[in-house]
Amino acid sequence: MKQYIADGMLLTTAIVWGSGFVVTAIALEYLTAYQVMAGRFILASIILTVIFGYKLKKATKSVVWKGVLLGTILYIAFALQTVGLQYTTPSKNAFLTAVNVIVVPLIAYAVYKRRIDGYEIIGSIIALVGIGCLSLQGSLTMNIGDALSLACAVAFAFDIFCTNLFVQKEDAIALTIVQFITASVLGILVVVSQGDIPTNLEKEAIYSIIYLGIFSTTIAYLFQNVANQYTTATKAAIILSTESFFGMVLSVIFLHEVLTGRMVIGAVLILLAILIAEVKPAYPKKRMMNN
Repeated sequence: MKQYIADGMLLTTAIVWGSGFVVTAIALEYLTAYQVMAGRFILASIILTVIFGYKLKKATKSVVWKGVLLGTILYIAFALQTVGLQYTTPSKNAFLTAVNVIVVPLIAYAVYKRRIDGYEIIGSIIALVGIGCLSLQGSLTMNIGDALSLACAVAFAFDIFCTNLFVQKEDAIALTIVQFITASVLGILVVVSQGDIPTNLEKEAIYSIIYLGIFSTTIAYLFQNVANQYTTATKAAIILSTESFFGMVLSVIFLHEVLTGRMVIGAVLILLAILIAEVKPAYPKKRMMNN
């Protein structure tokens, strides 16, 4: 039963993250990208500190520096994603961000010299073709929004890699609180340095920040942390990778985004690449069991 509940929590997280692309696009009509990020992280930090602040009392220096590192990486990733969304569509932003699943094995190889297997190579090639279909213009160029979205995927891949490494020895929730507080501080510093402190907020902007802070940040990350205790990493990655699909569907429904045939083909290829890269461990095991 716990496994099914965990899968439901992960699917909920994927849907919420998919909707986040749409809500962020709406927020960017009233706020700058950096104001949106500062707002969502400040709200998430307040909520987590109020609920789980007692965990910080036992936080070690190790938790603090690891949380600060994760917060810095997370802020950079969201900065690239949010700024990129100003120059590309929510659906393309969602699918290009999802490429982080392909990048994680490459980071593992660079750090641990872990061999990259055939499934990962095939997945990477398919992903590259999908990115080309989704992002390249008629002149075979990529706009700045797509490039920033791809850079965001690399940053999120580092966030996933480091988080998986750190939670083996540290409390996941304590790490998340320090991570969000760090991202909040960075967000405030950037907004203040740009002189963009908002003095008058439209209600649409307020609603967007509340949604992003409560659902896309606080609840989504908590659901992900709790669910990972009761399911496999492979299944979790597969379920979470559907966020790009939900991002595309919700963009079409709520923002009336027009998708071309080439964009749909690119999206399908990227989703296929993600599934190939993540499902790969199941096949050798099944063969060994059958033999």
